[in-house]
Amino acid sequence: MYIAFDIGGTNTRIAISKDGKTLNKPSIYPTPQDFDTGIQKFIETVKNISGNEPITAIAGGIPGPMDPQKTMLLKAPNLKGWNNKPLKALLEKELQTQVFLENDTAMWGIGEATRGAGQGFAIMAYVTVSTGVGGTRIVHEKIDASAQGFEPGHQIIDLAGPECGCGGNGHLEAFISGTALQKKYGKAPKEIKDAQVWDETAKYLAIGLLNTAVFWSPHCIVLGGSIMKDIDIDLVQTYMREYNHILPTLPAIKKSTLGDEGGLIGALQLACYTTTHGSVDRSTSI
Repeated sequence: MYIAFDIGGTNTRIAISKDGKTLNKPSIYPTPQDFDTGIQKFIETVKNISGNEPITAIAGGIPGPMDPQKTMLLKAPNLKGWNNKPLKALLEKELQTQVFLENDTAMWGIGEATRGAGQGFAIMAYVTVSTGVGGTRIVHEKIDASAQGFEPGHQIIDLAGPECGCGGNGHLEAFISGTALQKKYGKAPKEIKDAQVWDETAKYLAIGLLNTAVFWSPHCIVLGGSIMKDIDIDLVQTYMREYNHILPTLPAIKKSTLGDEGGLIGALQLACYTTTHGSVDRSTSI
């Protein structure tokens, strides 16, 4: 039995797989901001859905930069109470199995590259616009090598712009994330009906994606996250074409096709691969 999870800034999803290929319906609950409460809830949920049966491995995504050994969060803007806490060690101790952690967006990227909208593209960028803004670069169905992970949501759009949750100013996340929109307009994004607001959001996203295309040179950019339900992807592409003056061809822009389970699918891929090969080799596909 495998456990796949996705700990987000808003919700946590946990699911089991008995065959290593398919996932049962996930258990979903609001992510506690307090780390101790969050760990207790996570362990209780895993024990409940697994029926205390032996677990081969647990893998999942967490929302922010991690330490080099991938054992904990270091600076999660939307889950600050979890920073610098021994997440991997505690889970392995309490659940008595091996635990593999990865950036949550990287998990979503693997899912989309192998079983979603990114299938068939050698180089794919995945960008999620939700509570925060994250992203990853996938090459031949694997997470590309990096020194400190990928954080396209923290590219600087305007130094004089609004404060980001990480403490910086004018980051892409500070303009288009659910947290930023809630802060600016005083209501949940799904309650915002003003077309001008979404037009402006599309413009900032277009700028961020064009920057991402210039630096990462992907064949395709897949967009996921709850905020993408309200952003017109055709409008984003229109603004990208207007702002582009250097790339001969813009990457294909596609919406995620895996819904809320993309991160779980990627996590299951990682869990199965690591138990078979021992570790994730960045030079080979998972």
